[in-house]
Amino acid sequence: QLQLVESGGDLVQPGGSLRLSCAGSGFRTGYTVQFYAVAWFRQAPGKEREGLSCISTTGGTNYADSVKGRVTISRDNAKNTVYMQMNNLKQEDTAVHYCAENMTAGQPICTMRPHSKEWGQGNQVTVAS
Repeated sequence: QLQLVESGGDLVQPGGSLRLSCAGSGFRTGYTVQFYAVAWFRQAPGKEREGLSCISTTGGTNYADSVKGRVTISRDNAKNTVYMQMNNLKQEDTAVHYCAENMTAGQPICTMRPHSKEWGQGNQVTVAS
């Protein structure tokens, strides 16, 4: 059973930076994190869950317009971990952040659409003075 666990959320000042980590485990036999498309999402109170970034099996990346230019998603295959570096953070970035598998028709595809399965606890990012 694939498990992705977020960490690194914190309280930061506007304009600050933060790096979130997504540690993977429970892969299919012989697989590592690079065989999955992994996306980052965020959800603020009263708002829809929003896709932010995704890294594909080939290392290609996708970004939402709301964070493009401020966010970089990356992957460390040896550590089976996906990261999201966030710079120039704004108050509007305050939300619970999640990482999750992206898949379409049984294939690992970066869609940045939320899945319908149960979500993990996520990590709170708070941007405030």
